[in-house]
Amino acid sequence: MTAKARVIAANEYRRERWKNDAGWTREIVRCPDNADWQWRLSIAEIEQDSPFSSFDGIDRELVLIHGNGLRLRMEAGEGGAEDEVHELHPPHGRMRFEGERPVHGELLDGPTHDFNLMWRRDAIAAELLLRPLVGPMVFFTEPGTTWAVHLLAGQAKFDDASGLPAMWMGDTALLASGSRQRFIMEGGGEILAIKLT
Repeated sequence: MTAKARVIAANEYRRERWKNDAGWTREIVRCPDNADWQWRLSIAEIEQDSPFSSFDGIDRELVLIHGNGLRLRMEAGEGGAEDEVHELHPPHGRMRFEGERPVHGELLDGPTHDFNLMWRRDAIAAELLLRPLVGPMVFFTEPGTTWAVHLLAGQAKFDDASGLPAMWMGDTALLASGSRQRFIMEGGGEILAIKLT
């Protein structure tokens, strides 16, 4: 887990083309920052229907943040069951699934941007919350726990004691500490709050 609180501005995300040319990934953060990461946050920019990449041992949660919708067609497992079909609709349809499961994404009406939380299921527990930001919110960190707060809309700031800069739409704050600490966030808008332990 990361041990330093910081704000990652949206213009600092690493943008990479998919190998199949069907879209882009804007990587927000991975922890640790190497090929053996334990968790990862990114935004997928899906431009056309395409299969999803496979990630063994990884669980995922996808949240629609821009666009008119995405259909996830998941291949049936063993036993002859039919394929599962799930649709993510505006404003913030979401789906949690296993990273190794074969999934094909189909755009409902034009390109989408989708927030992508991924974590190694044998090492990390992850919880994703969609919340309005109206006035102050308090986040507590302790050793082994990190909060990631992605600002979907509006603007926000933290209390002076945090030393963190103001946040604008699209930015992400990582709240972590080597000891128990309180972070007070206030503003107006909408957030995704992810707790990683």
